Amino acid sequence: MTDNGKPKYFSLMEQLRSDIVSGAIRPGEKLPSENELSQKYSLSRHTVRKALGILEQDGYVEAFHGRGTYCSENVRHIKNSKNIAVVTTYISDYIFPRLIQGMDNVLSESGYSIILKNTANSRQKEARCLEELLKKDIDGLIIEPSKSEMICKHRNLYQNLDKFEIPYVFIQGIYSEMRDKPHILMDDAQGGYLVTKYLLELGHKKIKGFFKADDMQGLERHKGYVKALQESGIAYDPDDVVWFHTEDRKVKPALMAKEMVQSGQLPDGIVCYNDQIAVQVMEELEKMGVRIPDDISITGYDNSLYAQRGSGITTIAHPQEKLGEMAAELILEKINGVPEEESKVERLIYPELIIRGSCRKIL
Repeated sequence: MTDNGKPKYFSLMEQLRSDIVSGAIRPGEKLPSENELSQKYSLSRHTVRKALGILEQDGYVEAFHGRGTYCSENVRHIKNSKNIAVVTTYISDYIFPRLIQGMDNVLSESGYSIILKNTANSRQKEARCLEELLKKDIDGLIIEPSKSEMICKHRNLYQNLDKFEIPYVFIQGIYSEMRDKPHILMDDAQGGYLVTKYLLELGHKKIKGFFKADDMQGLERHKGYVKALQESGIAYDPDDVVWFHTEDRKVKPALMAKEMVQSGQLPDGIVCYNDQIAVQVMEELEKMGVRIPDDISITGYDNSLYAQRGSGITTIAHPQEKLGEMAAELILEKINGVPEEESKVERLIYPELIIRGSCRKIL
């Protein structure tokens, strides 16, 4: 026993833990050997080993056979850093500046700063981002998953976030095997349904769809497109759908639009994955002499600046800033330990149809 009535091993454990929490011993730093600690504190090696065992059990240190004992990287997350990491697929995309603004509106009020990273919708880059962030001082993570319709190959990195008790919130999509994690999504199936139904109400019968195959939004918007056709008694034809991927998104939609004109198979209307694709398709069709909306109707998604130029594109409103605010509010709930029953795992944003000049009624 020490003078304060505590066992010697416990007093040593408290001293070492205090050095770790204060930063005197830093994450990744090697601790003195058992012999060195024994000599420094005039204790037996058994006593030292017992103290280190408690610290290892509590996650403050990690012992490696033949190498010694090191301060755990987990310690980076013991103190409040007031940093929130935000990982998006594309920082420069038209949605994300306002999305980030919405997050910052909420987080800055609570004294948090944003660490921003992007993955270019690459799963490999997402894994590297997570590896880097696990070594940084962060209190939470807001992430848009890359190629969310595919299996997540780096689930272990999310499990490390769980282990280190770093809360995370998915936005815009979520891996199917992680649906139990907090997430905020647009109701993209309803959005796809609304634009397709609108074209049907205008009298269009032959409606093609251009959808992205490797993310959740694309498949959900396609699901809404199919539902609207079926409700109108129009049989779904897979040949009426153009699927593209992240890697060919800047080329394939325009090529397929050109091919439609050349083959004489121009539909009444086209439902596009988003406004960027709608612009790409419209520009290609106009090069081929197709008039919009006189010859064909086009819809987009996101209500971006692209959709607001000229006579505009009929589209679905994307409340970018609101989504950012909701994500920030949810991550703060998780950081502050709001009980699960008071903090819903899934939060949906419902779409709104914006009608502009890219569509016309068939008489």
